Amino acid sequence: MKTIGLIGGMTWEATEIYYRLINRAVQQHLGGLHSADIVMRSLDFAEPEMLARTGQWNALAALFIKTARELQSAGAGVLLLCANTAHRVAEQVEAAISIPLIHICDATAARIAADGLERVCLIGTAYTMREDFFKDRVKARGIDVFVPDDADRAEIHRVIFEEIVLGRLEEKSRQAYREIIARQVAGGAQGVILGCTEIPLLIGPADSPVPLYDTTQLHALAAVERALP
Repeated sequence: MKTIGLIGGMTWEATEIYYRLINRAVQQHLGGLHSADIVMRSLDFAEPEMLARTGQWNALAALFIKTARELQSAGAGVLLLCANTAHRVAEQVEAAISIPLIHICDATAARIAADGLERVCLIGTAYTMREDFFKDRVKARGIDVFVPDDADRAEIHRVIFEEIVLGRLEEKSRQAYREIIARQVAGGAQGVILGCTEIPLLIGPADSPVPLYDTTQLHALAAVERALP
């Protein structure tokens, strides 16, 4: 089994989910007392959040490259950036290391394509919804991707950074997300990508009339598949 390297802390709540999902999947595959071989750096989220918020993408890439190289030196055989927005600079990180980087967009697109969906909505941070890095990677699989309107994007982002990442799971925000999803379904979405690793803490399959694609889960399982012999 290859050692899985995690660049986490974005946020620690989401990284905790990665750790649990990866270990559970390895145990299910190998049985007995097996668990995952993991090396992890949990970053102080304030720094990468500030760099993303101020558009300092090269500085963010440099932070991740330094961390990725540390994990590679520590024995990681595959690498995960445990955040969707972080994948804005994933190609720069991948080019700077010699181990595979498991891309969250590829893991998500593969599942959507396998399910035969043709049009999906992407929700996540303002950066992930505004930038093209996620949408283009999914569109390359022949899947149409769109995002909510300005008002809904603002509310999605606000709930993430003012509530979920601080451990607040508000029922009124859960209902707001349900209503946003309903509007996307009315606009033709056959599925919805939960393109922020914290969103599954707030909503799940029962909150949507169409399939929800939990990028955290799909990313973690893709890593296990690559790491197992």
